[in-house]
Amino acid sequence: MAIARAQGANLVEIVVRYLPRVLHVLRTEGAGVLARKLKRRLQTTPLAVKGPPSLLRLEEPFEPVALPQPEAPKASVVIPVFNQFAYTHHCLCALTQAGAAIDFEVIVVDDCSSDGSAERLAGYPGVRLVRNRENLGFVGSCNQGAALARGELIVFLNNDTQVQPGWLDALAATFEEAEDAGIVGSRLIYPDGRQQEAGGILFSDGSAWNYGHLDDPNKPHYSYRRAVDYCSGATLAIRADLFRALKGFDTTFAPAYYEDTDLAFRVRAAGYQVYYQPLSVVVHFEGISAGRDEGGETGLKRFQRINQARFRGRWGDELADYGARGEDLERVKERRVQRRAFIVDNYMVTPDRESGSLRMLNLFRILQSLGYKVTFAAANLEAPQPYVSNLQRLGVEVLYRPYVRSIKRHLAAQGSSYDLVLLSRADAAAQVIAAARRHCSRAKIVFDTVDLHFLREQRLAELLGDRAMRVVAEVRKRQELDLMRQADLTLVVSEAERDLLAREAPDVEVRVVSNIHQIFGSARPMRERHDLVFIGAFAHPPNRDAVLFLCHQVMPRIRARSPGIKLRVIGANPPSEILDCAGDDIAILGYVPDVEPHFAACRLSVAPLRYGAGVKGKINQSLAHGLPVVATPIAVEGMHLVDGESVLIAETAQDFAEAVLRLYDDTPLWQRLSRGGLEVMEAHFSFAAAERALHEALATGPSR
Repeated sequence: MAIARAQGANLVEIVVRYLPRVLHVLRTEGAGVLARKLKRRLQTTPLAVKGPPSLLRLEEPFEPVALPQPEAPKASVVIPVFNQFAYTHHCLCALTQAGAAIDFEVIVVDDCSSDGSAERLAGYPGVRLVRNRENLGFVGSCNQGAALARGELIVFLNNDTQVQPGWLDALAATFEEAEDAGIVGSRLIYPDGRQQEAGGILFSDGSAWNYGHLDDPNKPHYSYRRAVDYCSGATLAIRADLFRALKGFDTTFAPAYYEDTDLAFRVRAAGYQVYYQPLSVVVHFEGISAGRDEGGETGLKRFQRINQARFRGRWGDELADYGARGEDLERVKERRVQRRAFIVDNYMVTPDRESGSLRMLNLFRILQSLGYKVTFAAANLEAPQPYVSNLQRLGVEVLYRPYVRSIKRHLAAQGSSYDLVLLSRADAAAQVIAAARRHCSRAKIVFDTVDLHFLREQRLAELLGDRAMRVVAEVRKRQELDLMRQADLTLVVSEAERDLLAREAPDVEVRVVSNIHQIFGSARPMRERHDLVFIGAFAHPPNRDAVLFLCHQVMPRIRARSPGIKLRVIGANPPSEILDCAGDDIAILGYVPDVEPHFAACRLSVAPLRYGAGVKGKINQSLAHGLPVVATPIAVEGMHLVDGESVLIAETAQDFAEAVLRLYDDTPLWQRLSRGGLEVMEAHFSFAAAERALHEALATGPSR
């Protein structure tokens, strides 16, 4: 299988690359773990391709449905209506079926319908019905409904739509995640599942383009949040205070067309951004209300041509740089992007499962704050959910099968557009660095070690006294040093690793960009807390060794002196020997999706690692929550922690147990370590510290 998956590699290259790693896993974790790792390594699971959307049939009888009636809605959904009652009914039904985590109200504005819409909608509980005295058109009706909105967000929704589950929460979340968001629009699809619009593109003549029209909506380049020229008014969310400050849709564009485009330009002029959010999916029965005859002299559709001229007259100076119609769509779809970064890691980013992924996710955020558009690929192009969607929602373009078959082919086609290539961990870097050097002619190529694998493997060999493991570590060392020399820059996570490389490879440019964490602070005082907690994924061999040491050698000593102290062990995929450690005072919890309650409830965090390398995310997470830590010297290496001030350090089983027992009952010491740990986190592991370090690292020297 490995031979079949290696792209263009001969047998000797495959053996040199993979045999040391296979032997290492086989010796330290066993055949079962090796099989699971190989399965994941060779996995080619594509993103689950969605079929046609869930639709309601437009058939009588139409029984009224009840809409929410919250006292303080977060969002106000405004639906302008002119005839077409069947579509309005099913629009409301879809709203009830889709639901939302946030509270929302529904305001329907009937624009003098002649088919009895107003009379029938009056029987729908929860609908706030407005009847226009005279026909105001789409623009006037939207403004009329917005004037009554009570929510922080106003969401305009055509009545010829059927929203899909999650649509509203995705819109609302974007305003929380992107502080500059003024407008957020949905992905529009046709009833047959084809894409109608993935954000709008404008050209210098004022004409518009529905990006991705009639294509497969699951393709990666349609599926991440991005800033766009405008979003269709068929589904458009805006901050209510901003909409009112701008005096709503401009009636110059009444009765309809280009009012949404003009609003987008005014929102940007006010200092906000317009975003397309693909995770908000809405089916749009295009043309039901206005028809499709753009060139005719009668009907509402003729205003599309008329208002294009009005729009061009108002915004012509800004449009001058927008280019000719249909020209270079892939570039102009994100004309506001300043720089582009391409990032590869061994696997999909899973920040709830391992600390390296959490660091990577936060690197994405920092790169975005530095003006980069981030494109990410797992080395095997896997795309497990919900991790792919979580990245796309934040504006990260994720490449995956079957749409992208090979990273090397992607770089051959697109490599010249990247300004930065960051290759994370040795195995991923080894697969990609040659293609990156060949095709990414203007990019700085960065090898992000995450930790020095060879150092971890050397320490394991010393711990076990294993001569074969020393050979494996030496092969890994040669691989990592070779990758560093091929890259323009190498990132490590601690000064200790930087100093080691200064001795081992003084010709290599090395910078420190450590772990990155949000600082939460302590949730509870010491006396309201109980238990010890260990956290760490068991795919990482040092964690398995640490927990066995903790359960077999440390906990018996604690139990003999203080039998009421219990241990919680958190980590994905605990092997059988870890599960066998469970008992009255040891809970093996496995994967826990939300670990914050444990950081808030436990009195101490323990990190008895006996080998390893890099900076330990388990310690960072604990300190960020104000939770004091007892750790071994290896565990705190390079973390700026001082024994007795920001951590307690102990190595042998007896000393470790003594440190736990001392800290468990010493309130002044507990408080001092809690404060000291938070201070270390702010100084060295916060977003601000990481942004400074990354900015300085990327500013060093030109690429080769």
